[in-house]
Amino acid sequence: MKEVLFTVKENAAIAPGVFKMRLEGDTSAVTRPGQFVSISVESFFLRRPFSVCDRDRGSLTVCYRVTGGGTEKMSSLGRGERLSALTGLGNGFDTEKAGDRPLLIGGGMGATPLLYLARALVAEGKSVTAVLGFKTKAESILISELEKAGARVLVCTEDGSLGEKGIVTELMARTDYSYFYACGPEAMLRAVEKSAVSGGEMSLEAALGCGFGACMGCSIETISGAKRVCRDGPVFERGEVIWTQK
Repeated sequence: MKEVLFTVKENAAIAPGVFKMRLEGDTSAVTRPGQFVSISVESFFLRRPFSVCDRDRGSLTVCYRVTGGGTEKMSSLGRGERLSALTGLGNGFDTEKAGDRPLLIGGGMGATPLLYLARALVAEGKSVTAVLGFKTKAESILISELEKAGARVLVCTEDGSLGEKGIVTELMARTDYSYFYACGPEAMLRAVEKSAVSGGEMSLEAALGCGFGACMGCSIETISGAKRVCRDGPVFERGEVIWTQK
């Protein structure tokens, strides 16, 4: 974990209520796709956690949805303003397990960490397919960016306004893959785990307090006992999480 003072280089809406922010600064603590940063917003006590969407040696990108006062404040920040962030948080995805044909699965804002992951896998010579699911075309994000990164992208929407009408598991069933990486709502992750035909990893979405394991507020049950999403995750292997019965 490393605290870094970043400079805002870009902060623009990419969908209704969704923004992409590129921050310039030291990214050396971010070593794996799937890690996250925790950003301090002026006048708000708690930091806000965001998956690293993309990263290079001099900048990182996060995507966020405006859901309250903190993210609303973030959306108003302009080029040149400064933000403090804790970087290098979380365990991240393990690309060594990918095999030749990894499948990336994103639901809604769960598409966010898949861009950095796709770049890493393509750089390793993998044939990457990404399956993305959204409620509507208007809410879709990062499709062209993933294609430019070298991934084959399949899209579905609940209302059929973009791609196929349906859900991600229906596209999964028609895709040949060696390993999967998924991020999205819990209901989607449950369905992916149930229907997958390979091993895989899932990045959990959770409300985080401190972001580095001190408060224990994000604990979940796993086959190895209680674990913290922020410190032991957010990435867990298929079969590791004991889902709460619903």
